[in-house]
Amino acid sequence: MPDLTFVLPHWLYWAGVVLFPVIAMILVRRQRGLQTHAAVSMPLAYMLWLTGGFVGLHRFYLRSWLGFLYVPLFIGILYSNSDGRDAREMRSLADGDVMIAEFDIERAQKALDDGKDGAQARSESAHAVLEMARDRLIVADDSMVRAARTAQYLAVGIAFLLLIDATLLPRLTRLQNQREPTAAASTESDAERNSDSGVQSVRTLFTSATDRIEAISRFSGEYVAYWSVIAVFVYYYEVVARYVFNSPTNWAHEAMFLMFGMQYLISGAYAYLTDSHVRVDVLYARLSPRAKAITDLLTSVFFFIFAGTILGTGYIFFNDSIGVWEVSFTEWAIQYWPVKATIILGAVLILLQGLAKVAKDVQTVVRGGVT
Repeated sequence: MPDLTFVLPHWLYWAGVVLFPVIAMILVRRQRGLQTHAAVSMPLAYMLWLTGGFVGLHRFYLRSWLGFLYVPLFIGILYSNSDGRDAREMRSLADGDVMIAEFDIERAQKALDDGKDGAQARSESAHAVLEMARDRLIVADDSMVRAARTAQYLAVGIAFLLLIDATLLPRLTRLQNQREPTAAASTESDAERNSDSGVQSVRTLFTSATDRIEAISRFSGEYVAYWSVIAVFVYYYEVVARYVFNSPTNWAHEAMFLMFGMQYLISGAYAYLTDSHVRVDVLYARLSPRAKAITDLLTSVFFFIFAGTILGTGYIFFNDSIGVWEVSFTEWAIQYWPVKATIILGAVLILLQGLAKVAKDVQTVVRGGVT
C-alpha cells in the first residue's frame, strides 16, 4: 500500500475548529425545519462511500447485504499489512546481524593477519553467521514484497467495487426510499428536548441581561459540542492511515487533545447553566429551594475566587504566549496562543454565568423559594 504523507495545515485546523460548528448548527436547524425525512439520504450515502466504502458502509446504510463483499477484502489488507510489518522487523534484525557479522569477520581477519590462536575458527563462525543473516534478509525482502503485492491486489478489488457502487448509489437510494415509508419530522422544541433528556434548566430570572447570558452559555456549549464530531473524523483518519497504509500521523493526537482542552474550558459556563458540574449532593439534595439558594449564595464566594484566578492567570499565560508567538515543541509545531486564549474566554463565560446564577438565587431567596 502507498504511504500517506498528509500533514494537517495549521490554517485548516483552526478554520475547522471555528467554522465546522457553525456549518453543523446550520445543517441541524435546517434538518429540524423539514416536514418529512427520507428513509435514506443520497449525500450521506456518498459520504459513507467515500469515508467507509472500503468496508461496505454505504451498502449497509442502504440495507444491502452485498456490503459483506468488502469485509473479507479489507480483512485481507489488514492481514497483509501485519505480515509486512513483521517482515520489516525481521529485515531490520537481519540487517543488524549482517552488520555485526561483517564487523566480526573484519576483526577475525586482523587476528589472522596477526597470527593469533583461534582466529581461523572465529572467522569461519562469523562467515557462517553472515550467510544465515543474508538468507534471513532475502526471506524478509521476499515477504515484504509478497505482502505489499497482496495488499495492492486486494485494494484494486475494493476500488473496482467502489467504482461500480459510485454509479449505482443514486438508483439504490431511490429504490430504498420507495421501499421504506417517509418519516415525519419531529416538531418538538429545543426546550422539550431538554426536558425529555432530563436536563435541568436554570432559566428562572426573566430579565434581559440574564437571558442573554444564559443564551450565550447555551450557544457556547452547543458550539464546542460539535468539536467531538471533528475528533471522530480525525481519529478515523489516524486509524486508517496507521493500520491500512502503515503511515501513522504526527499531528492527530496533538490536534485532538488541544481541541478537547479548549472544549473543556469553553463548556464550563454551559455545564454551570445546566447544573452539570460535579458536587456532593448528600445534604444539598435534601434542602428546600430557598435553602439551596442560600447555600449557593454563601459558597459563590469561593466560585468567584476560583473563576477570577483562572481569568488572571489565563491572561498572563496568553500574554506571555502571544509575546513570543509560542508553538508546540513537536514536529507539527502548532500555535499555542489561541489555545491559551480560550482560558480567558472560558473564565469570562463562567463568570458571567455565575453572575446570572447569583441573580437567580437572590430572587429565589427574596420570593421565599418561589422561582
